[in-house]
Amino acid sequence: MREYPTPEIVARLLFSAARFGMMDVYSGAKLMSEDVRIAIIGAGFGGLGMAIQLTRHGEQDLVVLEKQADLGGCWHDNTYPGAACDVPSHLYSFSFEPCFDWSHRFARQHEIHAYLEHCADQYDVRRHIRFRTEVTAANFDEDTGRWQLQLADGGAITAGILITATGQLNRPAVPELPGLEDFRGRWFHSARWNHDFDPAGKDVAVVGTGASAIQFIPPLAKQARNLYVFQRSAPYVVPRPDKAWKPWQRRLMQRFPVLQKLDRARIYAALEARVPGFTFLPFLMKVYAWRFHRLLRKQVRDPELRRKLTPDYPLGCKRVLLANDYYPALVRDHVEVIDTGIERVTEDSVIAADGRERKVDAIVFGTGFQATDFLSPIRITGRDGHSLNQAWRDGAEAYLGMTVHGFPNLFMLYGPNTNLGHSSVIYMLESQIHYILQCLDLIRSRELRYLEVRAEPQDRFNRQIQHRMERTVWQQGCESWYKTADGRNTNNWPGFTFIYRRRTRHVQLDDYHRVGETG
Repeated sequence: MREYPTPEIVARLLFSAARFGMMDVYSGAKLMSEDVRIAIIGAGFGGLGMAIQLTRHGEQDLVVLEKQADLGGCWHDNTYPGAACDVPSHLYSFSFEPCFDWSHRFARQHEIHAYLEHCADQYDVRRHIRFRTEVTAANFDEDTGRWQLQLADGGAITAGILITATGQLNRPAVPELPGLEDFRGRWFHSARWNHDFDPAGKDVAVVGTGASAIQFIPPLAKQARNLYVFQRSAPYVVPRPDKAWKPWQRRLMQRFPVLQKLDRARIYAALEARVPGFTFLPFLMKVYAWRFHRLLRKQVRDPELRRKLTPDYPLGCKRVLLANDYYPALVRDHVEVIDTGIERVTEDSVIAADGRERKVDAIVFGTGFQATDFLSPIRITGRDGHSLNQAWRDGAEAYLGMTVHGFPNLFMLYGPNTNLGHSSVIYMLESQIHYILQCLDLIRSRELRYLEVRAEPQDRFNRQIQHRMERTVWQQGCESWYKTADGRNTNNWPGFTFIYRRRTRHVQLDDYHRVGETG
């Protein structure tokens, strides 16, 4: 008589299969091994692009760890009304996967998210993604040359290569307003939009006037009974040259893809032409500032409101924002701009610094992100027990924005000083992905235990960056998310993007310690 395993034995076998990466008994999705060659943190543009190019190069021993329930990064998180990109969509997409279905020149959030989902499916990388998996710590083992990752659920993963793609705009910044904990209405950050909240007929306070706020304020103004906009610093808002793509235009580009490539090249050239004004010839920004003030006078007739909306710093020092409906929304009778700051919050109101109280039903924070806290809150420990937080105590820095001395086999996408104030970060990401692929080929072909950037090239590179930063418009006397509290710009690339691509085209072997090299 044949003996069949008991239910208990079957359960144990299934649990073991899940434990060692054969199967996920909870979701039915294939899991990667608990010991992999490459671990990528984040499934936004950077993480997906990296995973796609790895698989195209024949690499299958990888896992993408994503803390959210879906891919997309900031385009998964930011679902507020009016969410859209401020870079033309033909440039804000992978060069290897053109999209011909954008509805407008500047894509909306849902379209970008759908595009990323398409890319994941088109290149079959979704099976490598482990959702709802948050990395809390990463520790480098010098003896084995491997990274040990700790997960929020108590699990662990060991990887030979660690690639971070967490982005710079993933941790919402909410100001510590006195009394906020006592507020009985609803409050939320724009990156965690509460879609259950209906603003129709309600009094709403908006705190912050950054890139997200200028997009969701116009829709809120159309619905709220009263809208109070608390502004700490007036932004420069210029028209967004947006228009819908006609069906025949989309069909024509799909039939002749070279047309879209030409449009992509045109956009790229036009945006790069702005670099001198941002970097070594900031006086050129005065031309754009004159056009801004002319538009402001045209759209805002009230002198007092116009005074509030006039920035007190040079154009470009903070992020220049694009919108066509922001100023028209602010001139509505039921919308008020308050620039005196906030003293405290009560159970049902916001009290400004001048003592005036406004009763509100909800508070929406458009206060941006903790952009200079790279890789936080992940605790990363490299060689000799050195923590990345300690290495970055004076501000984050990395060689080419990707590698840090003392942290072998660690590569960062969209790391320090690789953000852009003028163009598409996707262009930068593709440069970095190409560079990292070369590093990984080097590690494999030379059978290295690990690869680590030397201290000298890293120091030299960052001295050059900060020296060039001194002449930029970003250092012209304003506070922004580009800079740390002591004024160090750790986010932006101070130059042309094609210069960055040239510098990342080939790996300079002498810039790295190659440990365990054979031959």
